[in-house]
Amino acid sequence: MNALAENQITGLEDVNARHLDALESEAIHILREVAAECSNPALLFSGGKDSVVLLRLAEKAFRPGKFPFPLVHVDTGHNFPEVIEFRDRRVAELGERLIVGSVEESIRKGTVRLRNPATDSRNAAQAVTLLETIAEHGFDACIGGARRDEEKARAKERIFSFRDEFGQWDPKAQRPELWDLYNTRVHPGENMRVFPISNWTELDVWQYIAREKLALPSIYFAHERQVIPRNGLLVPLTDITPPREGETVETQVVRFRTVGDISCTCPVSSDAADVDAIIAETAVTQVTERGATRMDDQTSEASMEKRKKAGYF
Repeated sequence: MNALAENQITGLEDVNARHLDALESEAIHILREVAAECSNPALLFSGGKDSVVLLRLAEKAFRPGKFPFPLVHVDTGHNFPEVIEFRDRRVAELGERLIVGSVEESIRKGTVRLRNPATDSRNAAQAVTLLETIAEHGFDACIGGARRDEEKARAKERIFSFRDEFGQWDPKAQRPELWDLYNTRVHPGENMRVFPISNWTELDVWQYIAREKLALPSIYFAHERQVIPRNGLLVPLTDITPPREGETVETQVVRFRTVGDISCTCPVSSDAADVDAIIAETAVTQVTERGATRMDDQTSEASMEKRKKAGYF
């Protein structure tokens, strides 16, 4: 490689490092703003890549002290076991408090009703359990890892996203955030959803994971799995997602770009077995991670916005 090419590569690496530094600095500022302005916040931690990044940012914002908020996970009962195992191990390593809201418990109480609790998607039902968890613990802010590049409804949302006393979001009644000034005032019963990595992209997340050497659940990396080709997606074969009449089961090398409820989360064909390979793959993909992997987002173009208005994160 000649000197000119080496200088160009070094220059690109420097630009990328400054870009990640700027995103990190913004996110740390937002986390500290939550801690300073909100009386009882919580950080949502599912074990997914975005919430793993949030944990590292929280470490940089508040260590060596304890986090000024507990970690919260809304467990649908239909989560991938690799992700739940990782969640519990990571929380234990951090020594932080984890609060688990259970969709299964909401079903038992009758606040969530599904036609077939064993197989129906519980993804939208998470909104009910999340609102119950917020009310039980009196949280006035919930910090999450949603990003604007994931889906157009999320692209509309402010970093500090106001929710009314019913947990609802009105995209036409959002607070201005000029010059990165945030209005965090809420009345009793109201709360904020806060998105410190709102301005990050999927590629930014993976490059940050590489830089920080962050551990992730194994299903993010290429592995063999039985899948069912369906409507352009690869549905994982499980007791919750069995094949339909006339469908075939195939064994393919896949990885998950996002993790969520088994009933609506699909892997993609990929041989990317490490972070560098995933970065290279992500850099050239033209389909968002939710568009490529989430069955619930394909029911209509307004699926996510409808769920968010009802209280979904």
